[in-house]
Amino acid sequence: MSTSLESAAIQDVSSSTASEPTRQKIGFRRKAKAYLSLTKPRVIELLLVTTLPTMIFAQRGWPDLWTVLATMVGGALAAGASGSFNCYIDRDIDQHMQRTKNRPLVTGEVTPREALVFSWVLTFAAIGILALGTNWLATAFGIAAIFFYVVIYSLILKRRTEQNIIWGGLAGAFPVLIAWAAVRGTVEWPAVVLFIVIFLWTPPHYWPLSLKYKEDYQEVDVPMLGAIATSRRVSSQVVLYTWATVIISLLLVPMGWAGIVYTATAAVSGGWFIYEAHKLYRDSQRPGFNDKKAMRVFHLSITYLTLIFVALAVDPFVGAPLMGDMVTAP
Repeated sequence: MSTSLESAAIQDVSSSTASEPTRQKIGFRRKAKAYLSLTKPRVIELLLVTTLPTMIFAQRGWPDLWTVLATMVGGALAAGASGSFNCYIDRDIDQHMQRTKNRPLVTGEVTPREALVFSWVLTFAAIGILALGTNWLATAFGIAAIFFYVVIYSLILKRRTEQNIIWGGLAGAFPVLIAWAAVRGTVEWPAVVLFIVIFLWTPPHYWPLSLKYKEDYQEVDVPMLGAIATSRRVSSQVVLYTWATVIISLLLVPMGWAGIVYTATAAVSGGWFIYEAHKLYRDSQRPGFNDKKAMRVFHLSITYLTLIFVALAVDPFVGAPLMGDMVTAP
């Protein structure tokens, strides 16, 4: 991975030199804010929403406080490192996209070299905290998450295939494996189910966004599905992945892990998610369909994921699983 990133740094020398005269000295607060922006804080928030509930669900109660802190901080740093590497890798196309034109590497608030060093610092900090505060398995999953997002998705798949976000979704699913391994020291079927839920959830979450910004992706020749396919095709894929997400999420019930809170929440919010996906598909077939209307499903997907993971955290405290024997704490 370092070879590819160092090559990109070499290629940047001429462009960074050309833009140097326009770069102004900025204050500490603005610089710190720029570094924070590199980590993509909103993505980190979403990942942490899945981490803590998974730990509570795996423990069947409150996990050890140190383990929680190490997992949350280490996981946040790993996600931040991934986001920062991604900003570094995509700096050439970010300047041409409306959605990303204000990122720090485009505005010059952070130089490519600073971003690369910052990314590596976050990486080593994440690995160190996970190693000291959790166990080898959780740490290995943290390393795998960074590698998958930076190398597999950002460097290899993103600019080459319309399936990019599908496989990129694997990186976003690793936090539940990190959380489960941190608590129980192993990976069990419920963790696999939650991993698959996030993996399947990512396309119907991101593809509506790619519809809204299709012109951006077309401008930089990135083959996001929303940029190269019709609205009808994109929405049909959203429907299929939404159904798969909801069905898989309910497997925790027959496994003997889910109680009434999770079951009811997953069923009701899942039904809502499916309804809106079908509505998007119907609307996409009408003349004059505005691609920006797909953002309703984008926002709803975030609400759906938040609801089911909040329910996951509450579930162990409200009654027993609906099916099977009571699951014991590790």
